[in-house]
Amino acid sequence: MPPAALNTRDEKMLAWIAANVAPAFGVPAEAISMATASADASFRRYFRLAFPNGETRILMDAPPEREDSRPFVEIAELFAAAGIPAPAIEKADLEQGFLLLSDLGRVDYLSALKSDLELADTLIRPALDLLVRWQKATRPGVLPPYDETLLRRELNLFSEWCMGRHFNSPPDAAEEAALEKIFMALIHSALEQPRVFVHRDFMPRNLMLLESDAAITPAVLDFQDAVEGPITYDVVSLFRDAFISWEEEQELDWVVRYWEKARAAMLPVHADFGDFWRAYEWMGLQRHLKVLGIFCRLNYRDGKPHYLSDLSRFIGYARKMANRYGELKPLLLIFDRLEGKQPVMQYTF
Repeated sequence: MPPAALNTRDEKMLAWIAANVAPAFGVPAEAISMATASADASFRRYFRLAFPNGETRILMDAPPEREDSRPFVEIAELFAAAGIPAPAIEKADLEQGFLLLSDLGRVDYLSALKSDLELADTLIRPALDLLVRWQKATRPGVLPPYDETLLRRELNLFSEWCMGRHFNSPPDAAEEAALEKIFMALIHSALEQPRVFVHRDFMPRNLMLLESDAAITPAVLDFQDAVEGPITYDVVSLFRDAFISWEEEQELDWVVRYWEKARAAMLPVHADFGDFWRAYEWMGLQRHLKVLGIFCRLNYRDGKPHYLSDLSRFIGYARKMANRYGELKPLLLIFDRLEGKQPVMQYTF
């Protein structure tokens, strides 16, 4: 196909494969089959390339006008240096936004857990070991800080996209005051925590299951948004997920196991588990409010409606925290109003 005809993203991708991938593998481009591997909440797409000799690779398509692939490349190097399994970058064309990656397989943790929940403990314990190794690799100043500006920007997504757009009910003056007080408490709790490398989306869907005769080993995906931030963030991301929930007794057992592993590895977790648990729960609420906003934005801005089906899970998480901690109780009134359970009420402080 002549270059002048390459006026769509798919055509550019096929041309890149023909010019860069096919020669590297010594095969004609038409001998490479391509199928969708996955899609995520961003504008990135992933395709599995299969070659005549049986090998496979993953092609990441990240349109440069929408996605900056440089952080992905840089953070992949951090994972490699820490000895953590993650996609190896075999070719990178940052100008056009195409990356050729190693293929970590087809089974992610979420699929494995949903197919057999009895495997949960067997799968989760290696994931905790991996998380501790990732946090131990922390070097200050390498990743962007998870600072007050970013934390607040994330929380504001809840007011704008969940309340304002999805429920068509922006906060009134009293609710704005209540939310501001809650947001500041959540931000303060996050900023008080020890700082480590944070994947920022360390959940079962982003962990691949690598099985060998010796052990079950998880590998990490979707790490381009990693930052340096609160030590509880990735832990709560793992256990209070968008797509699977756990009984609190089981969750508590795993969080204690993480805390014990972290202390043994000399990570700066709280000396008292009760203090760690409170920080963990408040960090979780910050993430839940952010995700409620993001899932609504994905529907109304990006045309991805399937994320709305998980709003109730996150509202449930948020309600549980608001009911447990007195400082957070105004959230219950907000959700009651949004869900039509009672009229707007006044708040007193």
